[in-house]
Amino acid sequence: LLRSSQPLTGPNRRRCREDEKLLGSILDEEERGFIIDTRSAQAAKQARMSGGGTEPKSSYPQWRRLHRALDRGRPLQESFVRLVEACSDPAPSMERWLSRLDSSRWLGHVKAALSTACLAAQCLDREGSKVLVHGAEGTDTTLLVTALAQLILDPSCRTLEGFQGLLEREWIEVRVGALRRVGGSWPGWVFSPRIPHGVPQAGHPFQLRCARSASSHGRGKQEAPLFLLFLDCVWQLSRQFPFSLEFGEQLLLTLFDNAYASAYGTFLCNNEKERSVLCKVKESTHSLWAWLNQPEEKQKLLNPLYSRNPLVIWPSVEPQSIQLWQGLFLRWIRPSQHLDEAWAEIQKLVKGN
Repeated sequence: LLRSSQPLTGPNRRRCREDEKLLGSILDEEERGFIIDTRSAQAAKQARMSGGGTEPKSSYPQWRRLHRALDRGRPLQESFVRLVEACSDPAPSMERWLSRLDSSRWLGHVKAALSTACLAAQCLDREGSKVLVHGAEGTDTTLLVTALAQLILDPSCRTLEGFQGLLEREWIEVRVGALRRVGGSWPGWVFSPRIPHGVPQAGHPFQLRCARSASSHGRGKQEAPLFLLFLDCVWQLSRQFPFSLEFGEQLLLTLFDNAYASAYGTFLCNNEKERSVLCKVKESTHSLWAWLNQPEEKQKLLNPLYSRNPLVIWPSVEPQSIQLWQGLFLRWIRPSQHLDEAWAEIQKLVKGN
C-alpha cells in the first residue's frame, strides 16, 4: 500500500523518468497495480491546467487507474455545518429532521470514504496487487483512504497502541521523500516523491483544517473536517464489528475534541517541519498519547468486549448500515448518563468472568 501526491505533469504532459522508474520497480514484470485517484476523472483532468495531473497509461503501462471522487475542502465543511445545524434544531418534526439530515449529505460522505477504502483493501487482499492512493496534495482524502484500508486489513491497527501508531504515521509525522515500511500484517511503503516546491512536509494540516468548529460564524477557506470524517468511519467500523476494536467511542471523542482545541501539542501546526523546526512542539508541549496511556485514563478508552480478530473486517456500506454518530453529533442534546452506566456495568461483568 503506497500513497503520494498527484504527478506534476501539467498542461504539457511532462514526464518524470525517476517517478516512472520508481513505480515500475515496485511491480514484477508481469504484475499489475492499481492507482486509486480520490478525484473525479474530470477534476484530475482540470488539475493539469494548474500543474497537476494523472499518470498517463503510456508511461505507466502496468498500472490501472481508478477514480473514486471524495469531496474535500468547502463542500465537506458545508456538509458538516449543515449536519451540526440539523442536530442543534431544538424541536424538529420527524419530516424536518430527516430532510435536514439528508440534505447535509454527511452520511453520503461516510459511505463514499468507506467504499473507497474497501476498494483499496480488496485490491490488496483479494487481487494480491500493489495499490497507490493519491488525490491532489496527498494530505487529505489520500490519508483518509490509506488509514481506513489498514484498519480493515490489519488487526494490529485495531489495538489501542496500533491505532495510535496509525495516526502518527498516516496523519501526523510522515516526511516528504520518506520511503519506509508500514508494520503489521500488511507491509507496504509510504512515500511522497511528488510534493510541489514549497510544501515542506506531508501529513494532515490540522491547523488549517481544524481552525474553527462548525458552530463558529467564521469560515476559514481551508477548513475541512477530514479527520472527523475518518473518526466517523472508524466509529462505523466499531459499531459493525463491536468485538474487533480494542478501543471504544471515548477515544474517538477525545481525538475529535483535541484536534479542534487541545492542551497538548500532538495536533498542533500543519506538518512535521512546523512542529519540529519552527514551533518545537515536542520540547514546549506535552503529548496527548502520554496522557491517554496513563493506566487510569487508558482503562476508560478500552472496549470491554474486545477479542482479537485476525481476519479482515469488511464493513457494509449499504445505506441502511451507515448510521449517524449520535455519541458525537447529539452528545449535547442526548444525555449519556444511562449509556455510561451500561458500559460500566459491562466492564464489571467482563472483569467478573
